[in-house]
Amino acid sequence: MKIPALIMAGGKGKRMAFKTEKPLLTFCGKQLIERVIGAVETAKKVREFYVVTSKNTPRTERQCLEAGFKVINTDGKGYHDDLRQAILKAKLYCPVLTVSSDLPALTGSFLDQIVSIFEKGNSDALTVLVPIRRREEWKLSISSIYNYKGMEYAISGINVLNGSKILEEKLDESAIISDEIDAVLNINTMEDLGVAEKLVRGLG
Repeated sequence: MKIPALIMAGGKGKRMAFKTEKPLLTFCGKQLIERVIGAVETAKKVREFYVVTSKNTPRTERQCLEAGFKVINTDGKGYHDDLRQAILKAKLYCPVLTVSSDLPALTGSFLDQIVSIFEKGNSDALTVLVPIRRREEWKLSISSIYNYKGMEYAISGINVLNGSKILEEKLDESAIISDEIDAVLNINTMEDLGVAEKLVRGLG
């Protein structure tokens, strides 16, 4: 099964304290958005993708349009509102992969694994979570926290959900816990960007 993907690139990036739109920040010589698009393009289980932008990221939107990518402009009221609006605008009433535009170590093979896990399950939504200790070990910030089965985890920004259920108040959700670098390196602050660059260069 191949599914569509949404690259979420419409957030304000308040925590960055930087004038450049977060998706356009350079990471090891390439923009964050370019790295995520590259991962999605190489994923064998993704049939097409859209970049979701908003009034918060006009330069990102312009660059993606000039590159010929499909873009969905949303109101920029928040991640979940933007996601709902994007799915409805594109009429994606099917399983949809969603990824944040700030995951510089993401790979197509990792995304394929996540989609395969979703396929084998029976839930409406699958969330990829990261152990907080792993973020702390790598000296990365902890922003969004998710309580799963009585334990707290960091949110990676990678999900698969059934778009046909997007208007329902409560979904049957499941989660997987990953300490893979693809999921762990989520850039929330300028400090995160610096730490992640050093880590990736060291691994290379």
